Amino acid sequence: MNTLVKIVKNLYHEIKNMKLLDKYILKSVIEMFIMGVLVFTSIIFASDTFITLIKQISMYGIPFKIAFIIIILHLPSVFVMTIPMGVLLATVMTLNGLSLSSEITVMRACGIGLNRIAKPIFIFAIIMSLVSFVVNETIVPVMTKQSTDLALYAFGQKNIPEGKQNFTFKELKEGGLLKRLFYVGDCTDKTLHDITVLDASKDDTIQILQAREGKTSPLGWNFQKGAIYTITDSGKTLDTTLFNDTTIMFGMDLSKEMNKNLANEHNFLQLLKFLAKSDRADKHELEINLFDKIALPLTTIVLVLIGVPLAITPPRVRYNRGFLFSILIIFAYYLIRALSISFGEAGSLIPILAAFMPNIILTIIGIGLYYRKVYTIC
Repeated sequence: MNTLVKIVKNLYHEIKNMKLLDKYILKSVIEMFIMGVLVFTSIIFASDTFITLIKQISMYGIPFKIAFIIIILHLPSVFVMTIPMGVLLATVMTLNGLSLSSEITVMRACGIGLNRIAKPIFIFAIIMSLVSFVVNETIVPVMTKQSTDLALYAFGQKNIPEGKQNFTFKELKEGGLLKRLFYVGDCTDKTLHDITVLDASKDDTIQILQAREGKTSPLGWNFQKGAIYTITDSGKTLDTTLFNDTTIMFGMDLSKEMNKNLANEHNFLQLLKFLAKSDRADKHELEINLFDKIALPLTTIVLVLIGVPLAITPPRVRYNRGFLFSILIIFAYYLIRALSISFGEAGSLIPILAAFMPNIILTIIGIGLYYRKVYTIC
């Protein structure tokens, strides 16, 4: 914590003593950063997020309004992902524009080196890295938890037609054959009364459940005071079970979907404590997510390190290639990230290495390019 406070104080003094050149460069970077975040957020929302929205509506029966709210609640996590992209785009486009207009050439002629030109950009990258970390540690867990709770509530309420009497609904197998038939006497205060369930999901046997009361939830149907009869296709009773309270899972098991958001529902310290007490089968994957909470914000600085030297255009090139470079670097980063996490989940890499591998590889490449641009060519 003391280290973080020192970093913030140093950044404050740097910004306070910022010169005209720094303000000029920083103004262009911020403008391009805002545009980049909006563009990349829109792309992610229109592709992956929109598909998730349709999936929740079609597979889980969640109403459109609730599904849309769930997507909005996921925007902070998308914002954390797009900050490194936005900073990279702003860096490359700004420096490439200055290079094409010969402003960098003039600066160098005045004795201003690339290190001095890139100084405000690195300061901005560090600030946005801290912002990304803070958002991911404070806002994202709260929003993700609310999103999960809302999804579970919507799923639990989807089969409860309040106020109806003597109604049925059915679930079909592939090919249109009957899988389950539900009969409900009436529904009052979100509670079903006089329930009969005909379950033909298993071959050669049919189960008939009768209960006085029941409710739906993501964990299954909860029934009170009833009996379950298991009979053969010929009508012979194989088993009879009486119960006061039982929960049966009909339909889709949401446990895997619920576990997908587990890491995002906790900040770093909370997830660290959870893992210390956990013996889950997917503990290895959660450990990767733990270290990724630090690795992802640091990506902002790493991408600037590799973006600065690539943005300086040779004199013979007279077109802006900044956007193309940004897309290629982002593609390379997420390709390495996907491979690294896949190897980590398979156990081929330890969790910390799986999370930091993209940053390590790009940092090595970035240092080489930066050194060549600053000390060899300049």
